[in-house]
Amino acid sequence: MSTEHSSPGPAAGRVRVAILFGGRSSEHAVSCVTAAGVMGAIDTEKYDVVPIGIAKNGQWVLANGDVSAWSLSEGSLPEVTAGSATVSLAHRDGAPALVVSEPSSVPRELGGVDVVFPLLHGPFGEDGTIQGLLELSDTRYVGAGVLASALGMDKHYMKVVFEAAGLTVGPYVAVTDRQWTMDPAAVRARVAALGFPVFVKPARAGSSMGITKVSAPEELDAAILAAREHDLKLVIEAGIVGREIECAVLEGRGGDAPRTSLPGEIALADHAHAFYDFEAKYVQGDAVNLSCPADIPAPAIARIREQAALAFDAVGAEGLSRVDFFYTPAGDVIINEVNTMPGFTPSSMYPQMWAASGLAYPDLIDELLQLALHRKTGLR
Repeated sequence: MSTEHSSPGPAAGRVRVAILFGGRSSEHAVSCVTAAGVMGAIDTEKYDVVPIGIAKNGQWVLANGDVSAWSLSEGSLPEVTAGSATVSLAHRDGAPALVVSEPSSVPRELGGVDVVFPLLHGPFGEDGTIQGLLELSDTRYVGAGVLASALGMDKHYMKVVFEAAGLTVGPYVAVTDRQWTMDPAAVRARVAALGFPVFVKPARAGSSMGITKVSAPEELDAAILAAREHDLKLVIEAGIVGREIECAVLEGRGGDAPRTSLPGEIALADHAHAFYDFEAKYVQGDAVNLSCPADIPAPAIARIREQAALAFDAVGAEGLSRVDFFYTPAGDVIINEVNTMPGFTPSSMYPQMWAASGLAYPDLIDELLQLALHRKTGLR
C-alpha cells in the first residue's frame, strides 16, 4: 500500500483509523486474521484506514492493506515481518500523529490519527500495555482501558473481581512461579483437592494457547510445563460439566447500561478435540457448531445476559467484551471469563452473536469506532 496519507479533516471527509495488529504474544497470527476481517468489512467511504502491523520483535511497521495477506492459508499462519522503517505514535500540535523513521533519513509524518482500533490479543496488546501507551499520547481507541484490559487478561484477578461482584465462579487455584519452583508438591496437593479432570491454563494468555485438559495426576506436571511456556503464572480450574454459553456485550451510548446480545453456544462437532482449542477455533472450520440463540430456557437466557452485563461493569470494561459461562444440567450459571478483545473475524462468536441479535458485522465495527470517538482519554 502507499505510505502517503492525507491528514484527516473536513475536506477529507473521513475519520482516520489506525488498525493495530500482530504483536509480541503467541496470539500474533490470530490478531492478523482478526485485522483481515475488520479491514475487509470497514466502510472505507467513512473511514480512512491506516494498517499498522506489530512484528514479533515489537517493531511497528506500515503494513500491507491487502486483506488476503493477513488471512489464514493452508499450512501457514500470517505474520508481520520487521523492516527498516519504523512507525511510531507522536503528539503533534496537541493531537496524535503517526511518524515513520528510517536509518539515515529525516522522520516523516503520515498525518494525524483520530482513533486507534487495537486488534491485539494476549500480552503486550490486550493486557493494558498498548492502552497505556494510547492514554499517554492522548489517542482515542476502541475497547477497554488500562485496568479493565489488565483484569480481563489475568484469569486469576478476573475471578477475584467476579466473586466480589457476586458472580458464581468455579473452583480453581492460582499458581505463581515462586510457588511451583519452591514447592511443587504443595501445588500438586492443591490441584488434587479440586478433583480431576482439571484444566491447566496460562493466567495471561488467550485463544486456548497452552491449555491442557488433565484427567489424572500423572499428567499434571507435563501440563504445567506446557502452560509455563506461555506464562509463569497459571490458573488451574476444576472441570465443570456443563454447556459452554457465551454472550456479547457492547458499551451503552451516553452513559446507558451495557447492551447484551442473544447468548450463543459452542459445541464440538466431533471427538477429535478434547475441548475448544486453537485448532478448533481457527484452523479447522468444521470442528465446531455455533448456534445463536442458544437452545436453553428463556429464564436462563435472561440470567446470562444480566450476568454478562454485570461482569462487563465489574471489570470496568468499555467498548466490547465477550463473557463466557457454563450452563450446568442443574440449571446453574457459572461464569468462566471475560474477554475484552474477543476474536473479531466475521465467523467469530462475538460478531456472530451480534448478527443474530440484529447488528451486522460492518455496523458493529462502525458502532465500536463511534463509541471510541465519543469517549475521552484519561480518567473517566
